[in-house]
Amino acid sequence: MTRTFWVGGNWKMNGSVASVKDLAATFNAGKSPADVEVVIGAPYVYIPLLADTLRKDWAVAGENCYVHAAGAYTGEISPEMLADVGAKWVILGHSERRHILSESSEFTAQKVVKALAAGLKVALCVGELLEEREAGTTQVVVNSQLDAVVSAVSESDWANIVIAYEPVWAIGTGKVASPEQAQEVHAAIREYLKAVVSPKVAEETRIAYGGSVSGKNCKELAQKPDVDGFLVGGASLKPEFLDIVSATQ
Repeated sequence: MTRTFWVGGNWKMNGSVASVKDLAATFNAGKSPADVEVVIGAPYVYIPLLADTLRKDWAVAGENCYVHAAGAYTGEISPEMLADVGAKWVILGHSERRHILSESSEFTAQKVVKALAAGLKVALCVGELLEEREAGTTQVVVNSQLDAVVSAVSESDWANIVIAYEPVWAIGTGKVASPEQAQEVHAAIREYLKAVVSPKVAEETRIAYGGSVSGKNCKELAQKPDVDGFLVGGASLKPEFLDIVSATQ
C-alpha cells in the first residue's frame, strides 16, 4: 500500500503573535503537494491564532497534553481544550518531555489514550540517546518506548497515530541520522509492529523521521522505503519548511 507522506512542524517554545502571522502568511502562499499531509505544532497560546490564519489544507497540533479532561491540575492543558481551540493533532512523547521533564513511557501512553479518546490524532515520538546508540541498544530503547503504548491502545487506534523516530543525539544538533541509519530503525519499528500488533498495522502505520531535518537533506531521506515523513523542529520556523513539505516531489 501507499502510505500518505506526513510532514509535521514542531515550533517548541518559540513564537510571537507577529511571527505566527508572518509564518502563516508565508506557508499560505507556498506550494503544498496534495498528496502530503502537513501538521504544525505550536505553543498552546498560539493555537487559536494559528488555526484561524493557517491554510485549511494543513492542520494544527498541540505540543503536549494532560491525561484528564478538566480539574485541579494547575498549568495543564487537556486534549479536549486543544480540540476546542482548533487543534486536530497532538505531539506526545517528545524527548524533551521524556528527558528534561522526566516523563515516563507509561505516562506518555496514558496521554496517547486520552488524546485519542478526545478525537485528536497523535504524533508519538520515540528515540535513543547517543550513549544508547553507541551501546548498540537503539532498538531495545525504541521498542521499550513503544511497548507502553502498544499495551494501552487498541489495534484500530493505530490508524490515528504517526510514529516519529527522533534520535535524541540528532535533535537540534545539526547531526542527522544517515538515510541508511533512519531506514534501519524505521524498518525495525515496522517489524516490531508486525510482531506485537499486526501485519496490517505494521504496513499502514506511518513512521516519520525527526532530527535536524532540513531542505538540504530531506529529499535523500524521503527516498527510503520506510521513511513516511518528517517531524521538523527549527526548520519549521522558516520558509525552508515548504521545501521539506515538497521533499517527495
